Amino acid sequence: MPENLNRRSEEFLDEFILIEDEPLRKGEEGTEVNPRLEQVRAAVVLTKEAVRAASITALELATESAHFMGVVSRRGELVNPFEHIQAPVWEEDNVPQKMVDAAYAYCEELTRREAGNFYHSFKYLPEEQRKSICAYYAFCRRADDIADGDYVDIFPGALGPNDPEAIAYRRELEELAAAKPVIERTEFEDKLAQLFFFRKKLSTAYNRMSSTDPIFMALKHTVATYGIPREYMDDLISGMEDDLYTNRYQTFEELYSYCYRVASTVGLVCIDIYGHESTAAAREFAEAWGIAMQLTNIIRDVQEDAERDRIYLPLEDLERFGITEEDMMSGRRLLEHPGWKPFVQEYCARVKAYRDKAFKLLPLLPKQSRYSPAAMMAFYSSILRRIERSGGDVFTERVKLSKAEKLTVAAGVYLRHRFFSF
Repeated sequence: MPENLNRRSEEFLDEFILIEDEPLRKGEEGTEVNPRLEQVRAAVVLTKEAVRAASITALELATESAHFMGVVSRRGELVNPFEHIQAPVWEEDNVPQKMVDAAYAYCEELTRREAGNFYHSFKYLPEEQRKSICAYYAFCRRADDIADGDYVDIFPGALGPNDPEAIAYRRELEELAAAKPVIERTEFEDKLAQLFFFRKKLSTAYNRMSSTDPIFMALKHTVATYGIPREYMDDLISGMEDDLYTNRYQTFEELYSYCYRVASTVGLVCIDIYGHESTAAAREFAEAWGIAMQLTNIIRDVQEDAERDRIYLPLEDLERFGITEEDMMSGRRLLEHPGWKPFVQEYCARVKAYRDKAFKLLPLLPKQSRYSPAAMMAFYSSILRRIERSGGDVFTERVKLSKAEKLTVAAGVYLRHRFFSF
């Protein structure tokens, strides 16, 4: 292990001690997780001493400023406003407001292009909240693109999967997770290295450094404005890492922990940005909101996941209905299985229980912020209802709402939560 990584880990562990045999859960209903593994993940930090490339300074800003005046190219492509800055961190104590504004503009444009339903719900938020939600969405989007797509994240000065720090991190995670990759080894090492450096960028949102990645520059401002805990951000990246190790879930408790990481943490961050009353209850309902949305995604994407050799539905629950892994891989033929429709009915009932709990969040949010989560809940409720009515036919075509249906649902939600909610 490189000396600076080892020293950093030791310093972190001196400050934050977790008892290894003390139960540690992610989410109210999740299974126990390895506390040592959580320590290793949370200890990743970027320091000025570890930076190989020179930091850009205020003196150099004058020559670089022309490069980040816009985030859309003449051909309509999304452009990183800081792509000409060949350094991972901004060296000054304070980032110029011009750069922060450009970073937020980048995140909002990315969200507008890639978020679909989500952006529609975001755009009616007050400006500061909208910008912050877009910065957070961009963070989530890029983490998912790294883990589950072909996006290649750049960290100036790093050596990718051959970087000594990335290698040390990977080896420690593999040892603690006691699991083998579920994707091809080279791809696994590359993606895990990218997520490692993604964590390093995240650490700059919580220390005196500032990443020159526009997503993390905007995120740093959002974190400072709303006091968002790093744990939620780290947990989301951990969920993406877990996808590199796991393609089967034996129990619902195991699946719940995964859903908490990749979805409930999103709800928890969002309510910090929205503002909320009754902290304990709001967080409980926000957790349920994420679970309901992710469980809906999972049942909708059964066929797509099976094509990638992934089964997120708990094997233990499937077995009760006589459904095997082979059945799950059979595509449309699964509709003919006598256990599929009753399984879907039970599954949807479980999702609706979390959704109904999530609805209790809305009265705890400021009136001007309710539309955004209410619209998302309404979109997903419509998708779930369609899946349930079809008996679980997620194979004939992808279950989604048409543009007209989205507008109809959104209009009803907007009127209710912007003008008639108290």
